[in-house]
Amino acid sequence: MDDEKRLMNNNKENHVANADKEVNAGYVITDRLTVGNSEFVIGQNENAPAKFVTWKCTKGEKNYYWGHYCKDRLTALEDLCNRALDEIHYLKSYKQEKENIEKKAQRVEKKCEPVR
Repeated sequence: MDDEKRLMNNNKENHVANADKEVNAGYVITDRLTVGNSEFVIGQNENAPAKFVTWKCTKGEKNYYWGHYCKDRLTALEDLCNRALDEIHYLKSYKQEKENIEKKAQRVEKKCEPVR
């Protein structure tokens, strides 16, 4: 009977420990970077052929997509950083483009104002 209780307690402890971990497709999420409305994560699964993966998802959601699978952690970490940097560059260029469009619109408005 003591062995049964010990086994049940161990199962409860494992469940609580796993409840704290975020898992996607069998990979435990170990790292996360947020850039704007996007998040990039590393997942690890020691039993998978590719032990590491990086995914992208929308901030606050758990719908991971565009997985890049890697055999080692350093490659996965490099990929995570590169993906985050690509997103930063995209957001900076989008912001610059938006500012240029606004400046052009302001110049057009000034040209169309009546002379008094």
